Amino acid sequence: MTFMEFCLCAPLGAAHTLTGSAQGAQTLFLVVHSGTLCKANMAASCVRTLTKVGLSFLESPAARRSGAFSYLLGNVGAHGSRRAYGTGGAGFRSKLLSGVRQGGGRVLGCAFLLGGGLGLYQTVKLSVQQHLAEEERKVSEAPGGSLKLTLYQYKTCPFCSKVRAFLDYHGLPYEIVEVNPVMRKEIKWSTYRKVPILMVDGEVQLNDSSVIISSLKTYLVNKKKSMSDILRCYPEMKSVNDRGKEVIEYNNKYWLMLSEGETVAVYPQKEMQKEEMKWRQWADDWLVHLISPNVYRTTNEALASFDYIVREGKFGTFEGFFAKYVGAAAMFVISKRLKSRHNLQDDVREDLYKAVNDWVAAIGKNRKFMGGNQPNLADLSVFGVLRVMEGLQAFDDMMANTKVKYWYRRMESATLNHEGLNAEPYKH
Repeated sequence: MTFMEFCLCAPLGAAHTLTGSAQGAQTLFLVVHSGTLCKANMAASCVRTLTKVGLSFLESPAARRSGAFSYLLGNVGAHGSRRAYGTGGAGFRSKLLSGVRQGGGRVLGCAFLLGGGLGLYQTVKLSVQQHLAEEERKVSEAPGGSLKLTLYQYKTCPFCSKVRAFLDYHGLPYEIVEVNPVMRKEIKWSTYRKVPILMVDGEVQLNDSSVIISSLKTYLVNKKKSMSDILRCYPEMKSVNDRGKEVIEYNNKYWLMLSEGETVAVYPQKEMQKEEMKWRQWADDWLVHLISPNVYRTTNEALASFDYIVREGKFGTFEGFFAKYVGAAAMFVISKRLKSRHNLQDDVREDLYKAVNDWVAAIGKNRKFMGGNQPNLADLSVFGVLRVMEGLQAFDDMMANTKVKYWYRRMESATLNHEGLNAEPYKH
């Protein structure tokens, strides 16, 4: 999508209660050696036990006697560190226990509390590591999770919004590079000068929103094919449009490149595939062209639309000021020409309302989505196109004057919660 087209379309169990040092030591031994607890829970139990043992020593009568600390240090110091760690005579453990009997309970209690504090740190650290590892595992095991995806986009472009809707619904992780609509320096490396562009693993370049969606869907269903192999099924076709401008088209961009068995798994009923392709094309050929005349319908709406575009897009200070005021005025005029080109009614809202109600009628009363209980590619495409109007008067009017609201809210939830992760046919 060029800048002009852009303007037109624009997230263990507790240890036993201790009644004395001996019971605490015994409980600690049992917790440490228990093989039924996971590491994090076992560490947490040890922390709690160490703390209770420490408090038990501190609260014991021996710990309250004076001179305990000096006595214990005296014992250890008199025999020297080398003797304490030797195997002959009374070792460190014997002196430690002697100190406890003679009144060293307070020191030992402090030692247990210190051990509990260090254990708490290790418990938190282990829990965080396990959480991060689990998140990495979920990403790697998700369909397409092994792909490194980078989306070059204009945020307010309906074609880019379609791709994001697909990626979000299927829970595919991706990075976004917001492109400056004027200079487009972020895609200067590409001979294809429109957006969206999706880079796969930094090597394979996918152009055109419908090709991107069809290619990725094909990959999710059949991972035996590489993205390079799949892309060869969507060759570029250059032609000249009715205005004498050379354009690139992909004649089979609404097809998924699947075997007969895979096709039956994705589309259990034959008419489902035909219906999906029909409405995907409808979204590109008709619904998209209703956006600009509606969001630039009046001068106030045009100004509000460009304020949104500048705020959400990537513009410099001067570019943003120029785009907001000069662009709004220009697009207000151009929208009138678009109304004539597409044979729209004087009140273009009526065309938008009719289109949206036609879509809802096609879904019918017995289906949550056109795909049945789960959105299909037509649902995601229509949702992506309509979503770019959010926050504008045209969107509010559409929600208030059509029957699309409940379907739209279901689609919002489905994409936000990545419900495609649990969908067929990699479960469909």
